[in-house]
Formats: sequence, structure tokens, C-alpha cells
Amino acid sequence: MNTMEIEFKFCIPAGRLKAVEAALRRGAVVRTRLQARYFDTADQRLVADGMVLRLRKEGRRWVQTVKAAGDNALHRLEHNVDLGTGAAAPAIDPARHAGTPVGERLARLLQAADGGAVPLVERQSTDIVRLTRDLRVSGPAGAVVEMALDVGKVVAHAGTPAQRASPVCELELELKSGDVQGLVALARRWSQQHGLWFSTVSKAERGMRLLAEQETVPAVKAEAPRFSAHGRDGRALQQAVVASCLDQMLPNASEIAAGSTDEEQIHQLRIGIRRLRTALRELAGLDADTSRFDAAAWEQPLVDAFRALGELRDREQVVKLAQPRLREAGAPEVDPLVGDASDAAAAPALTPGDIVRAAAFQDVLVSLIGFTAAAPESTGPTPLAADAALQLLRERLQRLHKQAVRDGRRFESLATEHQHRARKRLKRLRYLAEFAAPLFTEAEGGKKKDAAGRYLKALRPAQDALGEFNDEAVALALYREVAARDPRAWFAVGWFSARRAAGATACREALERIGEAPRFWKKK
Repeated sequence: MNTMEIEFKFCIPAGRLKAVEAALRRGAVVRTRLQARYFDTADQRLVADGMVLRLRKEGRRWVQTVKAAGDNALHRLEHNVDLGTGAAAPAIDPARHAGTPVGERLARLLQAADGGAVPLVERQSTDIVRLTRDLRVSGPAGAVVEMALDVGKVVAHAGTPAQRASPVCELELELKSGDVQGLVALARRWSQQHGLWFSTVSKAERGMRLLAEQETVPAVKAEAPRFSAHGRDGRALQQAVVASCLDQMLPNASEIAAGSTDEEQIHQLRIGIRRLRTALRELAGLDADTSRFDAAAWEQPLVDAFRALGELRDREQVVKLAQPRLREAGAPEVDPLVGDASDAAAAPALTPGDIVRAAAFQDVLVSLIGFTAAAPESTGPTPLAADAALQLLRERLQRLHKQAVRDGRRFESLATEHQHRARKRLKRLRYLAEFAAPLFTEAEGGKKKDAAGRYLKALRPAQDALGEFNDEAVALALYREVAARDPRAWFAVGWFSARRAAGATACREALERIGEAPRFWKKK
């Protein structure tokens, strides 16, 4: 069976499992034991490409399945082959998926340089007890959703008796029929009621991490949006850009929610949030139907998470950068992150995981995933046509460009809060230019691609200058606080204060140079 799987997967906090199971059992449930074996090449080609090839015993039946990532966070390509019943496991055979889109992708990955097939090895297995229930969602966005509660373990096969295992406690919600927004509504309700968080980590990937004894994975960075060749109206552009932001945010958020405190994952999640907020602000006019692109409802939880994560990270990062420079300047040793005695009575700080697992933030993630997966509607307000959408982007880019140059001319005379605002506007200009560049380069050819690259390169000196200026402002404020309890911090206060004027001049000069950059969005 060849399908496009549309599903949410949530991790369940250990203390909420009983409540989730009880809620699931309010309807008719089916209990099935699932014993699966996962296969890959020795160099892990499949998992590197986001693919899964497994052989699973579902009750008494054997099913061979291949899965691959789809075009957004909800979609997965899937092909299942029922192999019947039997006590012994059938041999794995990738040819069973021939003639399907995901099967052809699998065949290309498994093709050796000499034209033969790369051999497969069993990498991990799972032993899961699954409770399933079909639930009908009523209302305008009606749907039938299969809910599956999976509890068990993933076992890595390292070729030695000392196998490693990881517990599984997940809730999957898969759309069986109807409107994807019915699935989204149900996912929002269950995640809020039970404190669930969205996870991007498959069982196959868990096994791979166990094999590699990998506790932390690399942070996911931003990539350019992937625009459809057929859908270029305002709504399609919004969906593609938001999907690009989520491609960066969701994997990092998933790791942090599961307990990671990796600095780069936190940093990249904050960049993703900032990019998304730019999209919500600058792309709002592309679709007259504001009920779909609900920027006002999404904004505050994103702001709250961004600031909370920043409070945890910014001071530590600034001090890490500032202390070597102060030491070189002859400053006395001061640790500005060590508080005074009154801090001991303060409430314990939130962890990064607490912030990301927060109900409001998870609700926004689920809603945004739903937005990217929504199908075009034949009724209601219509989005801007492709040409009009492109023109609106031109106008937004030109406005931000002019503001950046104007900020540069008067930067030294701006109040501190307006200098900070200039930095935020510059970031919006950069992100909007990155979002829009593929549209203009595809529409007008290679020269535009070069121009877009040159423009983004021309922004970097100003970004660096304003970033350093902001870091020093944070450091100055921090050392001023510390000086109230430790006079040795006054050296740092004086040192950073003396640098402000020169820093402002550097920012002015860098911003003014943006005016000379070729604007790739301008018509000939």
C-alpha cells in the first residue's frame, strides 16, 4: 500500500502516561504487540537521508515498510507490503517497494558504484505494545484520526551481547480521512491537556544514536525555503517560508524538550524563532484570510520563549566573550555570573526544557505545523496572485533597506533603545532577503542569483558591527549590576563605556555602506 502519511508524534512525560492511557481507553482500543527490525547500510545511508526500512511483526502478521520524509513536518511518504503470517521472519527485500516513489528513492540510495546493490544489515529493533483507537473529530474540519499509544523500547544491535536500549513512550496521531485541520485541532487539545511535546526523533534514529553512543546531535541550521514550481500565490509563499522556519526550529526544539542543554541547539532555535517572527510580520499581507495566518495569536508565545531562552544564554555568552578581553586589558578578576547572598532565596530558574515544553509554545508549534499542511480553499478570501505577491515583497524589502541606511546616517545620535531597534530591523532585512532571494533568482535568472548573494554579503559587516555593539551594551549593563556588590567590576564598566563612541561610529559606517549594495529585487 502506497500512502502519504500525515501524523503528529508527541513524547509523553513519565508522570502523565497513566492519564493519557486512561483518556485513550474512553473509547474502543485495540492492543497489539509490535516487534520490528530496522535495516540500513553499514555506512547508514538510509537514516542520513531520513529514510526507514523495517520488517515488523504486527500481532501474527509480518509487514515490510519503507518511509521517507515528505514536504513538511506532517507528511511522510510510506509504502507497506503485507507478507502474511508465519513464525519465522521473512528476509528483507527492498525490491518489494519497486514502482513506488519512495521505493525508487530507496533503490537509488542502495545502488553501489559498480551498479550492484549495497548490502543491508540489521541495525536495531523495537519491542512495543501499541494501543490504537480511531477517533472521529466533528465540526467543519471533520476528520477520522488514529491515535496510537506506544510504550516499549528501542534496542541497538552493536554486534556484541552488550546491547543498549532506550525506553519509548509516545503518542502518535495519524490522519486516516478528512481535513488535516481536524487532526491539528485534536493534536492541540491532547498536547495541552497532557503536557505532551512534539518530537522529530523516529524510533530508527533513536537506535542509530544508541549504536553511536551519541548523546547530543548537531544543531540544525536555517536553509532557504523550497517554493513549489506550481503554487506561487501569497498563501503558498507564506506556507513555504513558515515551513522553512519550522525545519530549523522543530528538530532543535525536540532535542531541548527532551532534556538537551546544548548551547548551539538553543542558539539555533532562537534564530529560527527570530526568522519566524520576521515571516509573520513581513508576509502578513500576502493573504487576505488572516484567520489562517494568525500572526497575532502566534506572536506572544514565540516572544516569551525567545526572551526566556535568551536570559539563560545571553549573559553566559557575553561573559565568555568579554572576560578574555578584560583580562588582557588588566582588569581584576570578577565573575559576574556569581550572585550575592540574596539570590539564594530566588525561585529556581526555568531550564531550557521547561521553556520549550511550555503549553503555549507547544500549542504554537502545532498550529504552525497545521498551517503549513493546510490545503488551498475554494471559498473565502483569496491570497495575492503570484505577481502581486512578488511586488509586495519588493516593497517590503525596499522599505527595510531604506530604514537600515537611514538608521546608519544617524546611528550615533540615536537613543540606546532605537539603536537596538535598528539592529532588529537589520536582522529582519537579512531574513526577508534570504526568504525572497530564491523567488527573484528563479524568476530572472543567474545574474539575479549573483546579485542576491552580493547583497546578503554586503549586510554582514553591519550585522557584525551591530552584534558586537549590542554584546558590549549587555556586558556594560551586567557589570554595572555587579559593581553594586563588587567594586572590582567598575574597571569593566569604565572599559566598556569608553568603547561606546567608537562602536557607534563603526555601526554608522557599516550601515551606510549598505546603501551601495546592489538590490536584487529591483526591476530592470
